[in-house]
Amino acid sequence: MALEKKSPCKVNLLLNVLGKRPDGFHELETVLHPVKLFDEIHFERGGNGIQLTCDESALPVDSKNLVYRAAEAFLKLHNPRTGVRIHLQKKIPLAAGLGGGSGNAATTLLGLNELFGSPLSPATLANVAAVLGSDVPFFLQSKPALATGRGENIRPLDFFPALRGKTFLLIHPGFGIATTWAYQSLARFPAALNGRRGRAEKLVSLLQAGDWRAASAEFYNALEAPAFEKFPVLKLYQEFLCANGAQAVLMSGSGSTTSAIAENVTAAESLVEKFKSKFGTSCWTAVVKI
Repeated sequence: MALEKKSPCKVNLLLNVLGKRPDGFHELETVLHPVKLFDEIHFERGGNGIQLTCDESALPVDSKNLVYRAAEAFLKLHNPRTGVRIHLQKKIPLAAGLGGGSGNAATTLLGLNELFGSPLSPATLANVAAVLGSDVPFFLQSKPALATGRGENIRPLDFFPALRGKTFLLIHPGFGIATTWAYQSLARFPAALNGRRGRAEKLVSLLQAGDWRAASAEFYNALEAPAFEKFPVLKLYQEFLCANGAQAVLMSGSGSTTSAIAENVTAAESLVEKFKSKFGTSCWTAVVKI
């Protein structure tokens, strides 16, 4: 028996850090939006243990890979003696702030649960996902969400009227930013480390009310502070995009992807051409209708 599933990514419309917690994690509030850009994962029952393959040579295929760890956690709860073969086909950039790895982990949990006849309840899957990583629970569902805690507490939301008809333009510069480094570096930026609580609820309210002008002014990412200091080209990208028609620009997650919002697909594609004329063609880009 075999199964193939698409594994999506996300952007953060807001990432507000509220300080460091006693457990070493950071308390945050974030507004996440799914992006219709997918990796593909193929699942098949059989073999011995977990056999993971991937078309991206930079990714490990052992317990260092979130897909492997998700499969390991699932089989431990279901049947440790069962074998699975998993092939991961990557299209989402690595270390990009798009949650590609987290999406892969969640899709693995959902895929294996489907493959084996749904032995684990949604609540159990959510608990496993939270242990695997802060962004993983978000990908167990397919709507925008407001996340709190270290990011694992998910409140799904209806799609936002203010974003209806708009388009994401994603730009990855060809280098990644380590999430651990980004959060550790916040210690040098007290204002970004200790954000004002309630920004996420305010943004959600404006997006739900359809007030695009007010909502776009509330987009915020605390992790831009260390990222822009170390990688000033990211700030240059944002300034160029804003000056050439982007309606909003923000770094996604811990970076390094720049996420711009354009009025429609045509406007986004025009912006891509302007960007390439200015900065060359070495960056990975994607235009994705919201």
